[in-house]
Amino acid sequence: MKSDQKEFLKILSAYQNIIHKVNQIYFKSEIDREDNFQEVVYQLWRSFHSLHNKKNPASWIYAVAINTSISKVRKDKYIEFCDSVPEAETDFPYEQQERNEDYERLLDVLYKLNEIDRSVMLLYMENYSYKEIAEIVGMSSTHIGVKIHRLKSQLQKQLKK
Repeated sequence: MKSDQKEFLKILSAYQNIIHKVNQIYFKSEIDREDNFQEVVYQLWRSFHSLHNKKNPASWIYAVAINTSISKVRKDKYIEFCDSVPEAETDFPYEQQERNEDYERLLDVLYKLNEIDRSVMLLYMENYSYKEIAEIVGMSSTHIGVKIHRLKSQLQKQLKK
C-alpha cells in the first residue's frame, strides 16, 4: 500500500467520528448517513493532496464533510427522516431516557435550521473558535459571532417550548 494511502487511512480512522457527527445533524435516516459517509470519504480522498496540516486535519475534515452533506441535502430534497436516535450507553436507565429525550429535542431543533446554520452550531458545540468556524464555512468571524448569538437565542426559545 502506498504511503499516501496508509496516511489517509490512519487519519480517517482517527477522525471518522467527525463525519458521523456531521451526518447526525444532516440526516435522520441511517441509510442516508451511510451513503453520505461513503461520499465524504471519497471527497476526502480526492482532496487529500491539498491537506497541508496532516498533524491536525480536523478542520479540513469538517469542511469537506459539511460541504458534501450540504450538497447532498440540496440535491436530495426528498430525504426521508426517521424518528430513532442512537442510544448512548449508561448504567442508569432513567438518566439515559432523559438524555435521549434531550438529545432528540436538540436534533429536532437543529434539523429545522438551514444547512449553514446547522454547520455553524455543530462547530460551535465542538468548541471551535469563531475564526476556525469562519474558515470552515467561508464567512467572516464577525458574521459568525453575530450568527451564533442569534442562533443560540433561537434554539433556546425552541427548546423551551
